[in-house]
Amino acid sequence: MKSFNEIIESYNWDDTKASIYDKTADDVERALSNPQRNLEDFKALISPAALPYLEDMAQISQRLTLDRFGRVIQMYIPLYLSNECNNICTYCGFSYDNKVRRRTLNPMEIMQEVAVIKGMGYDHVLLVTGEANQTVHTDYFKKVLDLISPHFAHISMEVQPLDVADYETLIPHGLNTVLVYQETYHQDDYRKHHPKGKKSNFLYRLETPDRLGQAGIHKMGLGVLIGLEDWRTDSFFTALHLSYLEKQYWQSKFSISFPRLRPFSGGLEPKVVMNDKELVQLICAYRLFNSEVELSISTRETQAFRNQVIKLGITAISAGSKTNPGGYEVEPQSLEQFEISDERSAQEIAAMIRKQGYEPIWKDWDMSLISKSC
Repeated sequence: MKSFNEIIESYNWDDTKASIYDKTADDVERALSNPQRNLEDFKALISPAALPYLEDMAQISQRLTLDRFGRVIQMYIPLYLSNECNNICTYCGFSYDNKVRRRTLNPMEIMQEVAVIKGMGYDHVLLVTGEANQTVHTDYFKKVLDLISPHFAHISMEVQPLDVADYETLIPHGLNTVLVYQETYHQDDYRKHHPKGKKSNFLYRLETPDRLGQAGIHKMGLGVLIGLEDWRTDSFFTALHLSYLEKQYWQSKFSISFPRLRPFSGGLEPKVVMNDKELVQLICAYRLFNSEVELSISTRETQAFRNQVIKLGITAISAGSKTNPGGYEVEPQSLEQFEISDERSAQEIAAMIRKQGYEPIWKDWDMSLISKSC
């Protein structure tokens, strides 16, 4: 099988973009009527031509999600371990050229944060760091996993891309899931937004999900930073990547996130602005394209928007999030990676989910089912 780099090299960005914007109402209706949808159908569903069909898409998306996941929403929370970073990224508050005080949490500080998170009710935590190999490296992650794994049923990680051997080392220490966002699949714009540091290597980042699959990770998360490039074209390449990975690493599970560019220290204006209606369109398009993939929405989005999308295909949601190391207890006033929008507590979000007829789940349900069947 071809590598994903070989696959993506066979596509021209501008031609792909044009093919999406050329889709017609007939293409959308054909995609809606197909029981199994392919990448051309996905193009139609994310095209401007699909906007008048948003209600139809939402109804199908809700039905498919209920059939596969039932009335449950997984609750998770990020735990920021470090804001140290060697990369210059134009959109991030942790960027190397942003002159802020850096810190990496020590074991005592981590446990202070864990105590607060556990007090909220969480059993699924997402570990987040900047990309600084001299301080937040595999040995550091091993120690953190050993420290916190007795306290959580599911541990995810969003850190710098690692090698296969590193992932193989971390899995026995309690690592379940790794999120790695390509940010954008447009190679020229990727270079523009990542001028310095290891993250400037587009291909190494692109191949990270392959390394995760080779290491045997339970679940991997994909996505782009919406606003860096045309969201429709970037989303097509994300769907292309997902299709490749599902065929190549069928034993792993997959999730998609939808981070829209948010204000941060040093700010970057979005190149392309996606409105709420378009984000609903994208969420529903992914569900119609793939009934198995988990779809996650974070506190980047507003309270009103998050209330609305619970029934439309979302399977995971964060709440009560802090995007700075020590933000829950140790140092609440330290620099955030980005500003959150929905500031409601975890219990408020759980109550909102129940009010809509769904059940908040505080740990990964797949791992729960695995443990019950053993």
